[in-house]
Amino acid sequence: MKQLSLGLDFGTNSVRGLVVDCATGKELASHVFHYPHGDAGIILDRKNVNLARQHPQDYLDGTVACVKACLRKVKGADIVGIGVDTTGSTPLPVDENGTPLAFHKAFRKDPAALAWLWKDHTGFAEAEAITATASAQRPHYLAKCGGKYSSEWFWSKIWHCAKESPAVFDAAHTWVEHADWMAGVLTGTDHPRKLKRGICAAGHKALFHESWGGYPDEEFLSALDPKLARVRRSLPNKAYNIADRAGTLTEDWAKKLGLRAGIPVAVGAFDAHLGGVGSGIRPGTLVKIVGTSTCDMMVAPLADKLPDIPGLCGIVPESILPGYYGLEAGQSAVGDIFNWFVRFSGQSHETLTKGAEKLKPGESGLLGLDWHNGNRTILTDQRLSGLVLGLTLHTTPAEIYRALVEATAFGARRIVERFEEYGVKAERVVNCGGISVKSTLVMQIYADVMNRPMEISRSAQTCALGAAMAGAVVGGAHPNFAEAAVAMTGTMKKKFLPNPKNVAIYERLYRQYRRLHDIHGTSAHSENLHDLMKELLTVRDEVRR
Repeated sequence: MKQLSLGLDFGTNSVRGLVVDCATGKELASHVFHYPHGDAGIILDRKNVNLARQHPQDYLDGTVACVKACLRKVKGADIVGIGVDTTGSTPLPVDENGTPLAFHKAFRKDPAALAWLWKDHTGFAEAEAITATASAQRPHYLAKCGGKYSSEWFWSKIWHCAKESPAVFDAAHTWVEHADWMAGVLTGTDHPRKLKRGICAAGHKALFHESWGGYPDEEFLSALDPKLARVRRSLPNKAYNIADRAGTLTEDWAKKLGLRAGIPVAVGAFDAHLGGVGSGIRPGTLVKIVGTSTCDMMVAPLADKLPDIPGLCGIVPESILPGYYGLEAGQSAVGDIFNWFVRFSGQSHETLTKGAEKLKPGESGLLGLDWHNGNRTILTDQRLSGLVLGLTLHTTPAEIYRALVEATAFGARRIVERFEEYGVKAERVVNCGGISVKSTLVMQIYADVMNRPMEISRSAQTCALGAAMAGAVVGGAHPNFAEAAVAMTGTMKKKFLPNPKNVAIYERLYRQYRRLHDIHGTSAHSENLHDLMKELLTVRDEVRR
């Protein structure tokens, strides 16, 4: 009998189901379900640009649609395990039975009762207050999450709800990350007393660490807001990794999906972390999951003594792979920036890409900052915004498009530098996600800016593959993730190699990017920028000659 595994990948705009042969990694069936609620699955508010929510019903409907579509190509009886990944931090308020408040009649029209999507930044003031209070009272909390707490994360969103939507906050028995809730629903363990919470979400976004007893203590949370102490009392002191079972598929869900009951389901994790797993992550390998935003993942053995690294989204034991520290960084917008400019310019990606490919580095005289959705790493400041410098009356849309791609490449390089400044060396860079597969322009610019080869994961859907690998391990098809990686992952033959001429130009431009980055992103610099525009013109004129 074949041994197959099922990965469910809940992204920002859709959910993907993927069925994989555990022995070879061959992808046998897949299906994408686009969330019907809101704008491309995201419920927005014109009066509040920081708000971004999702309806949990889309998650349930998407699960059914994806699995049923996949089972038209494979036998459900061959599936031995299921894995789940989601965006994060994407917490949702639930009642005492684990039912989302969005399903309650009283809250059906209240956006606060929905899932608070990762890109919801309504809690920016709360994030700043958490940082300030932790700095004064619990500095060790901040040391493990990069030095600053983010509005993208768990506690800032919950606290904002307590202040702005008290009816929802008071009705919520607890708050559950989408990754934990989804695995709990499939296994019938979504009741708060039964739910297994994943170390991935808890450690990177909710200040969980075993050394201080799990989640933040009640005294600290009460110093923020006494209401938060009640939330802490609803949370456990233990978290689990992806080699652990959340439970097994219930009879009810087996009937809905057309699968057999009792299939093991792995504890849920974030999409980027399982994208790292699906790319064969190991020590020395930086995995870049390049999508609407970008996550940069690395691992290091638990035996290593790692320093606390400022600006990272946490260094968490076993958040990516069992037996390893998981290190997370990233950019709050990459594909979202490109998509914004496509909408703004009225031109297609294809047209803009063709025009941008004809340009040489530095030829446009433009330089950008990649902060259109804030800065995730290393500044951890969601109130920073984007910039394009050097515009003239002759600037073309293709030139701006290329400058935006270059800006994201410069931001990616700054992240790699931060890892290596603290002794975590990136010997390889493996890229995954739709942009890495579809855009040779982006990958070549990244290779030139970072001056290192860019490898591409052979799977175009590595997050779902990583989830399927978790299913394969908990289902017994592989004894551990090391063996699963050998059997199920790999990279494409084609690599993008740095062009020495381009590298030389980008070195000059990157120095200017660092000036913009540090002056606009930190308070420690007072340098005058009067020469920067003229330096861009000098580079432009040299390249054109």
